[in-house]
Amino acid sequence: MIVPALNPRVLEIPGSLIREIAGKKRPSSLDLGLGEPTLMPTSTHLQAAMRDVEADGLRYTPNAGDPELRRAIATHYAYPGMAGEDAVCVTTGSQEAMYVAIKTLLDPARDELLVVEPAFPSYAKMARLEGVLVRGVAMDERDDFAFDPERILSAIGPRTKAVVICSPCNPTARVLSQDAADALVVALQRRGGDPVWLIHDEIYREQTYVDDAASLARLYPYTLVTNSVSKSNALTGLRLGWLLAPAPVTKAAIKAHAWITSCADTFAQRVALSIFRTPGALQEHASWYAAARTDVVDALDKSGLRFIAPEGSFYACVRLPAGVASLPAAHALAADEDVIAVPGIAFGPSFEGWLRLSWVGPMPRVIEGIERIAKWCRAAG
Repeated sequence: MIVPALNPRVLEIPGSLIREIAGKKRPSSLDLGLGEPTLMPTSTHLQAAMRDVEADGLRYTPNAGDPELRRAIATHYAYPGMAGEDAVCVTTGSQEAMYVAIKTLLDPARDELLVVEPAFPSYAKMARLEGVLVRGVAMDERDDFAFDPERILSAIGPRTKAVVICSPCNPTARVLSQDAADALVVALQRRGGDPVWLIHDEIYREQTYVDDAASLARLYPYTLVTNSVSKSNALTGLRLGWLLAPAPVTKAAIKAHAWITSCADTFAQRVALSIFRTPGALQEHASWYAAARTDVVDALDKSGLRFIAPEGSFYACVRLPAGVASLPAAHALAADEDVIAVPGIAFGPSFEGWLRLSWVGPMPRVIEGIERIAKWCRAAG
């Protein structure tokens, strides 16, 4: 068999540890792995989209997305400097939105991306795929990885063009507070030279359980926002997201998006339009997550594990015993306890020794999974 010379960037970037562990799942497993809602989507949005398709067919939309959907997204969020459809590019999920943002904003010849860690691993991998220099800045484990503006600011270097912040955070479930955001923004505004951009991944925006969560786009004009209906409306397989940015950035991003995927799925866009047309639909599952969080925190309190109380998202993170590495622990839990949990090392070196638990399934099974992890940790420690 002839083996061609392949792009070395693709070969050098490791595969997904999250998917590696997910692949260990058996029919009997207690699945605390993938960050995928198990709630059923609201069928009325799917039915509305089907009526549109039956009336109008299933044709391409403009590259940037359906103009009505773009206007609806911009109107809903009403971020300063991002008014109207020109601020929105509809993408194939929020991951494409992040990729397009990185590809559009950063010049591999001169720019650097700074990723606030622990972080979803795709940010750094997408930057490396583009040949962009990427560095991580780790938040402090002693403070349960709270967002620290001083740490972020001190890590900004002469080549730093953009900083990626996911709040609510995957994996830590911490939220960027208003005070922390204010301190970060004030310092960035005082800097001379070209602005440092912030890319705010807001995909867990609708699963926020504290009152002082900050919206960076409301504070700082050099902000890009990525989001989708995947987590808010249990529509991960629909692959419908968006990038919100100042119009000149969006205009360039639409070009990159068009070369990558032409346009997002038309049916998916009609589903999203139904959601944005329906008051409160983006939060239609929020009360379920808020109630589930209470049960999860109670179970973690009883477990004896060190954990980070979720401020947002649908994750809880637990500390493994001292000296226990997270990847072997995740494999052992899958094999010995039939529990799927994601190793902290997947989210950066600063998160080694932790596990990320996703609590999207039936609560009795989530609680049993926590109990089995606690039992395994007691034996290992």
